[in-house]
Amino acid sequence: MMEWSKEEAGFTLIEILIVVVILGFLASTVGPELFNKVSQAERTSARNQIDVFKTALDNYRLDNRNYPSTEQGLKALIEEPSGAPAAPHWNGPYLEKKEIPKDPWGNEYQYQCPGEHNAHKYDLWSRGADNVAGGEGKGADVTNW
Repeated sequence: MMEWSKEEAGFTLIEILIVVVILGFLASTVGPELFNKVSQAERTSARNQIDVFKTALDNYRLDNRNYPSTEQGLKALIEEPSGAPAAPHWNGPYLEKKEIPKDPWGNEYQYQCPGEHNAHKYDLWSRGADNVAGGEGKGADVTNW
């Protein structure tokens, strides 16, 4: 069995403090950059999902000559809608999944037809991380306009 002398017993307090300071420095410089990348990835994911919705909505329009109404909403992409405007040639579902996905922050995407920003089409957006209209930075809306 190996015997340890007092000189080899472990780390000194100074050595431990140096390691803690180095780890703290790394966390304070690298951490914010990593969180920024996560925020960018969420916004990119929302933009990509809006693009998928745009393709599905355009396919819906090709079949039915109009976009779903605001009341029918994005649900018209997975279930044949009832009410006006009629969808006589509905050929869905227009999305692969059987449910409308939520945005990366767990909130519903917003849909309005006709749109305020796209008067001859529709407005489609996510309210961002803060789930409040408008906003800046992480809380900024992700839109199709």
